[in-house]
Parts: sequence; structure tokens; C-alpha cells
Amino acid sequence: MASDFILETEGLTKEFRGFVAVSDVALNVRRGSIHGLIGPNGAGKTTCFNLLTKFLPPTRGSIRYDGRDITGLKPAEVARLGLVRSFQISAVFPHLSVLENVRVALQRQRGGSFDFWRTETLLKQFDDRAMALLEDVGLTPYARLTAGELPYGRKRALEIATTLATDPQMMLLDEPTAGMAHEDVDRIVELVKRVAAGRTVLLVEHNLKVVAGLCDTITVLTRGRVLAEGDYAAVARNPEVIAAYLGTEASSVGVPENV
Repeated sequence: MASDFILETEGLTKEFRGFVAVSDVALNVRRGSIHGLIGPNGAGKTTCFNLLTKFLPPTRGSIRYDGRDITGLKPAEVARLGLVRSFQISAVFPHLSVLENVRVALQRQRGGSFDFWRTETLLKQFDDRAMALLEDVGLTPYARLTAGELPYGRKRALEIATTLATDPQMMLLDEPTAGMAHEDVDRIVELVKRVAAGRTVLLVEHNLKVVAGLCDTITVLTRGRVLAEGDYAAVARNPEVIAAYLGTEASSVGVPENV
């Protein structure tokens, strides 16, 4: 029987020449949930993401995904298992159209190659699915536009579409609303809710209103360690969290006054 938890770490630690960026982290992400990873700047959130998706090897500890030990795997290998991430800085091909960006991601269905040199006729077989994904993220009107012309918030939506094109079982989103205007934040929040249906989402996010509205469970990191875990109400009442996180950043992220 499958575990209730799709992603589990034990003793996860990363050291850089004596500096401990992540220390003995035990993370348990429940299947089908939206799980938030928060903390002050320098808490180790992005390093933790890089460990989970194998962009960094851990110094110590283990990572299990869907019941399988993935500690020693490479990034492409864990992506093929269905554990796929986005990045804090939007990563799209700026000179390709919005449709072509999604189509490139869909080409993984043919195997491991991205056939830029194939005929347009052959590549058009992916267009229907690409357009469906663009509709999912609200980008249908922008399909023929060059990706570099998109506003920032729409680029993040495009990145989510390309992530969805890999048909992930679990998505890791790194700062999905970073640098966005208010209307873009609301749009991305609704988008994450939609794409989370039938999937698991782990996200790093600084905007605590976003975290409060999205996440079933929140893990708070500080100085590379897990400080607290629970739902938003529980972690927001935790005195250590208030001191380490809310007390220094509440005014900048718009935390409600009664938190």
C-alpha cells in the first residue's frame, strides 16, 4: 500500500565548506496536498529545493519519493519519475512563441530528444495538447506571441504550463508570485489551486497571504533547520516563528494584523 506521504526526507543536510545550509531536515509531504516551505531570507529553502530535485547532492541524509529512495539520482531521472520543479527566475525560451515553449516541453513524450530540427508538420501533432495547457493557465490569447513579450506574471504562468506539460505527479514551485503585481498574484494563486487538483504541490513562498490561502501544511525553516510545522493558524501562533520570521518580515509581506 502506498504511503500517505509522497515525499519524505530523513536527516537531510547540506554543508558548504563548513557552512551548514540545511541541517537534519525531516520533511513529510502528504499526497494530494499543497505544502508550503517558508522562512526568513537565508533559511535554506531554495537549498532544500535543490536537494529534493537533485541539483545539489546532500552531505548526509536520505530522500524518498513515492516509496523510492532517490538520494543518488540525477535531476533528469527524478523528473522522469514525476517530480518536477519550476524556478524562482522565470525560465522560458524568450524568442519562441508561447505555443512553441509548451510544445518543446511536450516533446519529451517522444523520448529524450527535443527535435528543433524536425518539420513543422511533425511538431504540430503536439499543438492540441499545448493549446489545452495554455487554456488551463489562461494564456490562450497569447499563444502566437513571442514569450519574451509577455508581462512578468504571464511568463510565470507559461512556466507552470511547461511544467504541467511533463505531466508531473508532484510539482515544486519556487517563489511562484515573486515580483508580481497584486492582480498577477491573485491570478497565480487561482492557477496553483487549479493545477493542484490530482497532484501534490510543494512551494517556497514569501507572501504569507498566499501561503495562508493555498497551503494545507506549512514547514517553517530557519538557519537551515525545521522550526515548526502545521497549518497556517498553528505556525502563525508559534512564538518562535513570530520571533524568527513574522517579527522581521510581517510588514513587508502583508501579514494580517491579528496574526
